[in-house]
Amino acid sequence: MSDLNQSEAAADVLQLSPEGFVRFAHYITGELGIRMPESKMSMIQSRLVRRVRELGLPSVEHYGEYLFALGNNEEREHFINAVTTNKTDFFREPEHFQYLTNVALPSLQGAAKYDPGCIRVWSAACSSGEEPYTIGMVLSEFTLRQPRSDFAILATDVSTKVLQKAQRGIYTEEQIAPVPLEMRTKYLLQNNNQAERLVRIVPKLRQAVSFHQLNFMTPNYYIKDSFDIIFLRNVLIYFDKNIQEAVVNKVCRQLNPGGYLFVGHSESLSGLEVSVSRVGTSIYRLPMSTC
Repeated sequence: MSDLNQSEAAADVLQLSPEGFVRFAHYITGELGIRMPESKMSMIQSRLVRRVRELGLPSVEHYGEYLFALGNNEEREHFINAVTTNKTDFFREPEHFQYLTNVALPSLQGAAKYDPGCIRVWSAACSSGEEPYTIGMVLSEFTLRQPRSDFAILATDVSTKVLQKAQRGIYTEEQIAPVPLEMRTKYLLQNNNQAERLVRIVPKLRQAVSFHQLNFMTPNYYIKDSFDIIFLRNVLIYFDKNIQEAVVNKVCRQLNPGGYLFVGHSESLSGLEVSVSRVGTSIYRLPMSTC
């Protein structure tokens, strides 16, 4: 067989059939809540090819049989890491952080369960850590002006792969470009090997963020803390309306009375039966009177 024919044959076995895609799509929606229209077929195929090759399996279809084998929970984690999208940036949607500093944090001083000794924030879809570390920088700057004030951040994501990256807190110089210059000197450490062009979040900020895995489809999130601020940004767009409503309500159970919920600029809670009310662009607040 010629080299051309061999490469064509290899491409054929890696091709995902429509029936195979439907099976994966149903699994993704059932496990993660993420809707999977037919337009996502090529994306799923391309993301699974690397795992198929790592396992030495003959085709994507064989990978499906391997994944769905009874009790194969370890491969489920690899699959979730492969198919989830993890797009994020430092200071993404910067208006939210301006609102956090100028409006939300000052107004929380009158909220029922607000504790100035420890402002608690949850980054509910933290990806590779840029969002919670951005929140940490903003909170650090705010608490410098508040005597005896501190903060703690919970950061969760369904992907263990991005959580591991987030915990390391190491980023390229290109990735930290949105961080204001005055904050870079405070919160980023330069690599001794300048040729690598890497920076790391300072230890104090890394220690203020606690990273944990969380699947929004889990019936109970088992989070003991309540929060003054919750960021649930750029994740609801992947869910159907009924799942959006369920997730928002479960997340808001962890929100203190008077607390704020931030969603992505492309997201809206309009039409959902939720306990928070809109107070700004993609910004919502729980009433003070909520028990």
